[in-house]
Amino acid sequence: MRPLAVVMLMGFFGSLFGCSKGDGDKPQRYVRESAFRENLAKQTTMSPQTVAQLRKHGVTHEANLKLEFFFYTDHVAKGQALAKSLQDLQYKVECGPAADDSRSVLVTGWTTPLKMSEDSVVAWTEKMCRLGYEHDCEFDGWGTNPSQ
Repeated sequence: MRPLAVVMLMGFFGSLFGCSKGDGDKPQRYVRESAFRENLAKQTTMSPQTVAQLRKHGVTHEANLKLEFFFYTDHVAKGQALAKSLQDLQYKVECGPAADDSRSVLVTGWTTPLKMSEDSVVAWTEKMCRLGYEHDCEFDGWGTNPSQ
């Protein structure tokens, strides 16, 4: 059972951002550039709102918390490549089929402790969006437990 947490998932799953599947013989990216840009704008706009909610739960800008993250893609190899990059950042990572959609691959895990200042969280969010896009995965948001 997962611990009670303030989880502010900021994604709305890939289908809402226009992720595309292959079209005939022409392979397409899971995350189109336009979908990436839209998601990047949305995620970096929502992160300060999430940090503000954490402040209501006593999390100061000096606090260091681990963040739980979520990415989706359409092929295990893409998810595994992203997982390797995240592990290189010393994050704990799992990669496997998404529970709600057997055709999607979920990459999830926890960061090392991150300072909960708005600037550092927004910078981290942007980094995750870009890293996901490099591996043709969509960053679907993050959450945390303020009482770690």
